[in-house]
Amino acid sequence: MSPSAVWPPVPRRRRLSVVLLVVLAALCAGVGDADAASRPATSVAAGSRAAATPDRARYDVTLRSDADGGHWAGRQRVSFRNASAEPLREVYLRLWGNGEDACGTPGGPPSPVAVSHVVGGTPGPLTVDCTALRIVLPEPLARGERTSVAFDVSLTVPDRNARFGREGASRFLGNALPVLAVHDAKGWHLDPYVALGESFYALASDFRVRLDHPSALKVPATGRTRTLPGDAGRTVTLSVADRVRDFAWAAGPFRSATRTTPGGVLVRSYWAPDTPAAGVRLTRTDAVAAIDRFGREFGRYPYGELDVVMTPEFGGGMEYPGLVLIGTTEEGGAVVHEVAHQWWYGIVGNDEYSSPWLDESFAQYANFRFQGWDTRDCWSDVYWPDDSAALTASMAYWSQQRGQYHLVYTAGPCALADLERTLGADAMARLLKEYARDHWYGVSTTEDFVRAAQSMTDVDLGPFWAAHRIR
Repeated sequence: MSPSAVWPPVPRRRRLSVVLLVVLAALCAGVGDADAASRPATSVAAGSRAAATPDRARYDVTLRSDADGGHWAGRQRVSFRNASAEPLREVYLRLWGNGEDACGTPGGPPSPVAVSHVVGGTPGPLTVDCTALRIVLPEPLARGERTSVAFDVSLTVPDRNARFGREGASRFLGNALPVLAVHDAKGWHLDPYVALGESFYALASDFRVRLDHPSALKVPATGRTRTLPGDAGRTVTLSVADRVRDFAWAAGPFRSATRTTPGGVLVRSYWAPDTPAAGVRLTRTDAVAAIDRFGREFGRYPYGELDVVMTPEFGGGMEYPGLVLIGTTEEGGAVVHEVAHQWWYGIVGNDEYSSPWLDESFAQYANFRFQGWDTRDCWSDVYWPDDSAALTASMAYWSQQRGQYHLVYTAGPCALADLERTLGADAMARLLKEYARDHWYGVSTTEDFVRAAQSMTDVDLGPFWAAHRIR
């Protein structure tokens, strides 16, 4: 994610300075929903060796939109396996699209995401501000066994310019589809929604999605897409997406163009008609260059297609597997950072609530390198709010220190740049490529990265981690 609160446009090849950090800190203040973000996480204790489950999920989704893409309704089925040694007696759906509206207000509009007519299990009441739905399975699911649940789903795009929201005639459906929560050694991950950053934690899954919409709307989406004629005046966009952590799409009267990179990745660009033409050109150029460069640095991009959606007023950027949303000015936007997220969050997963630095700092470090910014002294410009602050803090902490969340985007990549100088450029390059390979489609942790980095050198990195507040 690169919201405008932490992503002011920065000219290329400009040396990072304290001015940038001060601007970022000022812009960060007051962003998001403090009350929802600060609530404590909810989890259920589990065995210390519990495998992440349910896994190997497949989502089959059929939705039909209204005339402007602001409402979608249909049926969703998700099949899954129990990877844990313990029987699985329940699953949770995360209805992240309800995060900012929670359960609504009396007499006001209902929550934007609604699930009904559940089969394959018994649903309970919505919890965690209407972002979690417990479904009790009809009988315990043994290790290695599969089952499925199905339900009707209704999505009403909120009237706000956000990842699940709208801008002019454009509709954004990020984190709109209900997805399975993860149960691991820490129990069920039922963290609260945060608007400041992300709460999301999901295992790689397969999606088969059918989106029926008016032909006047173009619908960029996660996965490899194709279109078929539908009923009179309507089109069906079909998407196949394998080993992705989420599924997102947009809808609107976009202009579009396609280009295949030298490395063979199809980049589809979509933009609202009022998006500055110069920014569209620059964003398209950067997207093509970044997807190939990061493929060389971290491992070949596996999804075949990347959709880039641009509008003039969207706040910064937001990443999804195979699709990014970019606020685009005449100077372009945060597309390089968002493309880097295809690896750091998408391919190499992490719990974004507990360890936001593992995707944001890594994506921003990749962006720094792409832009050629001089990072030699940038760590000296970092200001920490207190001695207890850590780069590796969770969103529970950053939600309370809202004006300091920029540190994940500034101190984080500076720390990784210092690590590169400590290990050497060649060793750092090997570290990141091997680390991505070892966690491809998996989940990474800070402890994993610390061990991997230490394996690259005989020098004790303990003082480095302490000095850079990586705990």
